[in-house]
Parts: sequence; C-alpha cells; structure tokens
Amino acid sequence: MVSELIKQFITYLQLEKQASNHTTLNYKNDILDFYAFTKSLKISTFVDVSYNDIRDYLTVLHQKAYSRNSIARKISALRSFYSFLMREEIVKENPFQSVTTPKGGKRLPTFFFEEELAKLFDSTDTSKPLGKRNNAILELLYATGIRVSECVSLNLMDYDNDIGTLFVRGKGKKERYVPVGSFAMEALNDYLNNGRPHLRSNQTNKDALFVNYRGGRLSDRSIRTILNNIVRDASTASRISPHVLRHTFATHMLNEGADLRTVQELLGHSRLSSTQVYTHVTKDRLRDVYRSAHPRA
Repeated sequence: MVSELIKQFITYLQLEKQASNHTTLNYKNDILDFYAFTKSLKISTFVDVSYNDIRDYLTVLHQKAYSRNSIARKISALRSFYSFLMREEIVKENPFQSVTTPKGGKRLPTFFFEEELAKLFDSTDTSKPLGKRNNAILELLYATGIRVSECVSLNLMDYDNDIGTLFVRGKGKKERYVPVGSFAMEALNDYLNNGRPHLRSNQTNKDALFVNYRGGRLSDRSIRTILNNIVRDASTASRISPHVLRHTFATHMLNEGADLRTVQELLGHSRLSSTQVYTHVTKDRLRDVYRSAHPRA
C-alpha cells in the first residue's frame, strides 16, 4: 500500500508537475526515510502521523547533523506528499502544513574563472566522435546556461544552425529560445557532422541531439560523468557539474554588463529572486575592482 502511494505520487510529480528526475528521486528518498522513522514509532499508516511525531522526526534530523537546506527540502517533499494524499482523499489534513521550514544559509553559487574554463576546453580530445560530443556538451552548457535535464531532452530539431538558437523545454512546461554562441555552434556542428553519425546504431533515439556510443539518448548521470572525466583529464582540482556551468554562465553574463531581466529570461527562472543570487558574486568583483582602481578606495 505504502509503496503504491509513493509510486502514484512520483507519477504525479513527473506528469503534472513536470519535476526533473533529480527532484523526484530526492522526494522519493525523503518520503521513504520518513516512513522508516514512522515504522520505528510503531505508526502503521501515514494517516496516523501527528504534529508531535513530526517534531520528533525533525529532532532526529538535527541530531544527525543534516544541513538546514536538506531539512527544508525534506519538509517540502513531505508537505507536497501529504497535499497529494489530501487530494486523493486518503488523509483529511496535512500535518506538515504548519511546520516552519528552516531558512537556508546564504551560500554563494560556485563558478569557474575564465582561466579554469580554458583548461577544461583545452583538455577535450576532439579527434574522436565521443570527444566531439563531450566538447559540444561542455561548450553548450557554458554558452546557454541550460539545466542538465533540459540538455538531455534536446532533439535535433531544437537546434537552429541558421540563426544560432536553441529551443529549450524547461520546468513546468515552460519553453524558451536561447542564443548559442559561435564557439558552441562550431563545436555542435563538428559533433553533428563528424561525430554523431558514427554513434547512431540505435535508431529508436534517432531524434536525440546527444547520444551515447550505442546511439541511445544520454541521461543526466551520463552528462555528469562526462564532465567529471573532463576535469580529470584537465588535471584540475576544481569541482564541476552542469549546475556549476549554469552558475558560471550567469555570473559571467552579469560581470560583463548583462541586465538581470535578460539573464533571468535566458536561465528560464520564473522569479527574479532566483536570478538575484548571482548579483552577490558580481558585487564582490565590483568591490575588488573599485579598491584596486580608485585612488581613494
């Protein structure tokens, strides 16, 4: 019964909320973790959970030294889960509705300096089909700032080589066009003309823009592995992920004078506050430039 409810909730997240695979996996693990806790208290169903049980659960999370962000995500996951249970008339009230979500720490986004990026681009071996693909992925993620989930869902028809744009399907069924820079276009065209034709043994994924060595569509995890291998080959201590490249894109755009609204549109953020986090980075840079350049700084 419990596993079936969780399965239905995950399907609801994927189909109705258009949640990413990363989000649905985290939510599933959060619910299973809470369910294991309720079993330890001899609570048989989700219906019997009380506010006091939740307070005990939060106490356990604090004792295990979970970060505020992790606890906030768990509360959000369980609040959404109980809202779903209410909609399905399985429970009458949401015990997580009155739980206060801890404020996350103000952590600045990690990003690459241009010199670090140059090492990554120089380390990719473009003499082979997979190398051409990896270089195209790296260039595209930095050039557009798209999410990894958006990257893996790209199809051949989404790339317009004539005008240099990419059609992106974002969160919540939101769609947008983003420009593709000249370096990314060059890498993409090289991959499409000289790399991808050698990787197309699997015709079931003939529309996918980025494919693996068998011709199948790449997954989120595959792209993360590709990026980690690029870092390894570059012999750099920097940590990389698709989201770090997204942070780098936004930070570099703002550093070079792009306005916040434009960056918000390019990133596909629904709220300006999500984009404003990058202004903290640019403020630090402006302060450093001011101190080094102004005679009376």
